[in-house]
Amino acid sequence: MSEYRKYHASTKMKQERALRNKNRRNATRNGQVKKGDGKHIDHKDGNPRNNSKKNLRVIPAQRNRKKQ
Repeated sequence: MSEYRKYHASTKMKQERALRNKNRRNATRNGQVKKGDGKHIDHKDGNPRNNSKKNLRVIPAQRNRKKQ
């Protein structure tokens, strides 16, 4: 069985991906990010489920990758 079928296709992962996409779209609409700008939407507290505006910030992708 492929990795996609085991992991990425699960309901939980689909919901989390949808939330990430929603946050990115909102930041794009607000003019905080642009497509291909090398920036990520970061959760200040590290909790991907906490999507309150005060918990989200825009940081360079390189800095966000170092956190993980």
